[in-house]
Amino acid sequence: MSMASEELADRIRDLLAPGENIREQKMFGANAFMSNGNMLVAPMKDGSLLVRVGKDGMDEALTKNGASVMAMGGRTMGGFVVVSGDALEDDFALGEWLDRARAFVRTLPPK
Repeated sequence: MSMASEELADRIRDLLAPGENIREQKMFGANAFMSNGNMLVAPMKDGSLLVRVGKDGMDEALTKNGASVMAMGGRTMGGFVVVSGDALEDDFALGEWLDRARAFVRTLPPK
């Protein structure tokens, strides 16, 4: 895990509520944060953040500062955006992305 992704992971841990059913799982070369078995977010090596927003939440999420469509191996990942590290410099902005991911993941059945 890179220094940038580890620093972002530490900030995420600080913002998550202790009572939430959150666990970390290795994915995308970093630790993804999972809620009831569903991925919320994953810090990327370059300090950006992969955020699960759902297909219906894509258009709105892409209007936010620093957000772009997530592409991996030349293919886009529907329902996921990547947010640049520059757009996550303060905890308020990071918290908003965590809230967005939580809101979507709450609509999914536990795994």
